[in-house]
Amino acid sequence: MKDLFTAALHIESPFYIDYLDFDTANKRLDVHVSFTRGSKFCYDGECDLSVHDTREKRWQHLNFFENECFIIAKVPRVITRSGRVVTLPMSWEGTVSGFTLLFEALLLPLLSNMPVHKVSKLTGIYDDKLWTLLTKYVEKSRSTEDFSDLEVVGIDETSCKKGHNYVTLFVDLKERRTVHVSEGKGSDTIASFCEIIPHKKEEDMPIESDCIKQVSCDMSPSFISGVQKHLPKASITFDKFHIMKLINEAVDSVRRTECKEEECLKGHRYLFLSNQDNYTKKQEESFNDLKISHSKLKSFRALRIRESFQDIYSYANTIEEFECLLKQWYYWATHSRLEPIKKVAKTIKNHWNGIVKWMDTKLNNGILEGLNSIVQSAKRRARGFRKTENFITMIYLITGKLDFRKINKHYRSF
Repeated sequence: MKDLFTAALHIESPFYIDYLDFDTANKRLDVHVSFTRGSKFCYDGECDLSVHDTREKRWQHLNFFENECFIIAKVPRVITRSGRVVTLPMSWEGTVSGFTLLFEALLLPLLSNMPVHKVSKLTGIYDDKLWTLLTKYVEKSRSTEDFSDLEVVGIDETSCKKGHNYVTLFVDLKERRTVHVSEGKGSDTIASFCEIIPHKKEEDMPIESDCIKQVSCDMSPSFISGVQKHLPKASITFDKFHIMKLINEAVDSVRRTECKEEECLKGHRYLFLSNQDNYTKKQEESFNDLKISHSKLKSFRALRIRESFQDIYSYANTIEEFECLLKQWYYWATHSRLEPIKKVAKTIKNHWNGIVKWMDTKLNNGILEGLNSIVQSAKRRARGFRKTENFITMIYLITGKLDFRKINKHYRSF
């Protein structure tokens, strides 16, 4: 039995299994490890170091069938050439005190796919210790990453708590992964992002980075000013999804106002917010019936203007065609006599270059919206996060494509 556990735990000389203590009543197995008397050890490049004394330490290991398993070892403390007494690291010990590497390799996939509190109930480990494990792995993994080749990023905020609590995600649009998360949604989040990528900082001057060439974001003034200040070499492409969101809000505003006079529009909000290609059969029938009898309503005029804007992205083949179609749309929108539509058209005019830039870069935050959806789904499953730091850690864990194998050779993602 000792030979079996020696092989399974990769225990090498001068360490050996002294004895096994199996408590059937409490369903627990303790594996006691010791080392050969008179052994010499190496530490930080120094070898043949003598043992000063020992310290008993315990690590939780993978369960032995349905029984908890712990490794308990007499860990040698050695005297270095400088006279310092240090405790030797054991080959099986994990990143967090009290866990083996193999046990951590089991916990990480569980934590990536389940709420921390559920993993806590399953394993009997306190939530705070699991969060400590996640934080250490995320921080260590991110410290080894190289962002010198990062050139194209998408920026968007996502809510972390009820009210006005947000974090801002920076996503590598080529690799489809989150590379940075900053608390808040102001221009200072751009400065925070610059700190992780190659940048220059002169006295009394803002942090600047030259490596980012393209940025996709919404028309938030704080994002725009932050990019212009801290990413001077980057061109901005305004995200199509956010522009469509603004136009959709304008269409809905027209419908809500008209609802006060036209009873037929009540209960049909999503007919005007959804694309007709996504209608169910029942929605398609309702829309056609409504359109036949009330086609002259302002709401249908607003809907046609929205659809016309969408078509620009499909029909244009060159920047010149895109801008020409956009000018025609702008004239129609500003002469529509629909105030919400006129207002959003003026917003588009004020951000014209960044919208036209899409025809050159074809950037959009669809990837980021997908990651945002995954993040919000995890937040709902966990019923929220008490600490913003934990929420940020979870975002990195599920959308950062972190390689934990650099830290734990036993790690396997599922």
